[in-house]
Amino acid sequence: MIPSACSIGIALSGGVDSTTAAALLLEQGFAVQGFFMLLLPESEENAAKVQAVADQLGIPLHLVDLREEFRQQIIAAFAAAYRCGLTPNPCVICNRLIKFGLLFETMAAKGMEAMATGHYARTEGGCLRRGLDPGKDQSYFLCRLSAAQLRRLILPLGTWRKSDVFAQAAELGFSQFKAGGESQDVCFLAGQDLPSFLRQEGLKACSGEIVTADGRVLGRHQGCWNYTVGQRRGLGLPDATPWYVVGLDALGNRVLVGKNEELFQRELRLAEVEWHIPPPALWQGRAQLRSRHQAAEAQIMPAEHGCWLLRFNEPQRAITPGQFAVFYEDDRVVGSGVITRT
Repeated sequence: MIPSACSIGIALSGGVDSTTAAALLLEQGFAVQGFFMLLLPESEENAAKVQAVADQLGIPLHLVDLREEFRQQIIAAFAAAYRCGLTPNPCVICNRLIKFGLLFETMAAKGMEAMATGHYARTEGGCLRRGLDPGKDQSYFLCRLSAAQLRRLILPLGTWRKSDVFAQAAELGFSQFKAGGESQDVCFLAGQDLPSFLRQEGLKACSGEIVTADGRVLGRHQGCWNYTVGQRRGLGLPDATPWYVVGLDALGNRVLVGKNEELFQRELRLAEVEWHIPPPALWQGRAQLRSRHQAAEAQIMPAEHGCWLLRFNEPQRAITPGQFAVFYEDDRVVGSGVITRT
């Protein structure tokens, strides 16, 4: 339990969630200071908007320039993963390394005893739990936070619904926030299509084959990094029923395609598994494969070479290497791992 007299740094974005979270902390008696991360070249343009929010809240604002670290640890790693035929989740990594890593270090250096954000999730005694609004729960994106990071974290919106947050913001006088229209994009894409962004990051066109599981060549592509598992558009393969990407062979620069039924699988392998409980010989619970995937009943057991085998009770669609699988017991996150292959 973090005492209400302590100093808290809140990651302010200028949006309704972090603004309302800061206001709630002030109402609870915390000494709150705002911190805005400069992550992208255009971040300084948003700083004035965030400063206006901080002024309205009546709290100081610190600008934290993490652009170089963000480029090296997040953007470069993102492009490298696509080069290897993976589909990464940069937000999960950014939360661990940048927001709840480097940003909190800056907060601590300025005397902050804890940090807060506007995420829709809950922390209890070093445990991470789902937010109570099922449509906004963001515990998936926080799955790689350590117990030490969670113990110094307050999430004021964990028990709130998004509609109530907008209502609270309006009641507090923040009339600039309107419901709806929230961006779900990766921040550094900024509306840019992924292939164009990756070309800017140095991934060059490289002609390869589009093939079926039995080896039939159906067409050609200009780089398997243009595709992800489950993708339908952009294949240029007319047929009576649609073709989908079912796998990527980065080494052979091949895009593997199949019909919808071929996207369903029960088993996958995980690397870099981290547990928030003692590593079990056999774990049973619910596993979530993407931020919008409905967690499903599964079992997890150790496999060779430090990997783990995850087996679902029912086949799941479009299991994607590079994404995170997050393990839940009821609403509690107990572990996570990176999907390596099916």
